[in-house]
Amino acid sequence: MTLRSDWLPTLAAFESAARHQNFAHAAHELNLTASAVSHHVRKLEARLGIALFHRHARGVLLTPSGLLLADATSSTLADLDDVIGRLRRSPADNELVRIVTLHSWSCGWLLPRLPSFAALHPGIRLSIETGAALSQFEEGGPDLGIRLGGGHWPGLAAHLLMPEHLFPVASPAMVRMCPIESVAAVARMPLIGDAGRQGWHDWFRAAKVRGVTPDERFHFSDSNAALNAAALGLGIALARDRTAEPFIQSGRLVQLPVPVLRGRWSYYIVYPAHRRLRGPAQRFVEWLQGEAARAMP
Repeated sequence: MTLRSDWLPTLAAFESAARHQNFAHAAHELNLTASAVSHHVRKLEARLGIALFHRHARGVLLTPSGLLLADATSSTLADLDDVIGRLRRSPADNELVRIVTLHSWSCGWLLPRLPSFAALHPGIRLSIETGAALSQFEEGGPDLGIRLGGGHWPGLAAHLLMPEHLFPVASPAMVRMCPIESVAAVARMPLIGDAGRQGWHDWFRAAKVRGVTPDERFHFSDSNAALNAAALGLGIALARDRTAEPFIQSGRLVQLPVPVLRGRWSYYIVYPAHRRLRGPAQRFVEWLQGEAARAMP
């Protein structure tokens, strides 16, 4: 049968509701009301003569027929979105990849590796935006993001890139002046904190030290600033392995011989679940995954 144009709004509403498994979340994405999304889905079900969702108090679940239609609809709408995007962009913009990520990860892990990407893909241009990495990926926004978290964000596809580990670091001069080879020795030193969601309290708890009140002399909102402060001899910083790499490799900081804390969160590549990555963005992701695999211990 020929698909009439008046099917498109109902299919778009169904695809979003199927992806989110929730009419309210689909309504927010489509700038509609939840009742409007529900109306579109019921209209589609009436036209097809089948149920597409099982409704329950906490949301909806796809029926087998709904799952079949959701797969086809998602693929078709992604193809349309990709073609329309390419038609609207200039040839130069088609080779531009916009990435939103954390400043500390960008400076500490990504930048030292970018010459490798530039050599492999000289035609691809990158725009790297740093901040809280919480972009909503609106129309015209970034292609993808690198986020630190648990791997579940509504409406986003998330692919594990790398885990995170935390460990104390100090300047070589501080280590020479006062050897720091135990958890107790760390506790006696001035400490440097940052705004990360895991900090000194978590590290001391994991090291099975009770009753310690960390003497956090300096606190920074950015972990790179905390590492720079440690390199200047102001105290011991709790480093994140991915962002501390350049400091340790250059000898500005030394990893102390004390326990390492496995991070509660990991780094993920994220992008809208309903949108396929464009070719240049996909090539950047594949390069990124290869670099992360090579960096694994």
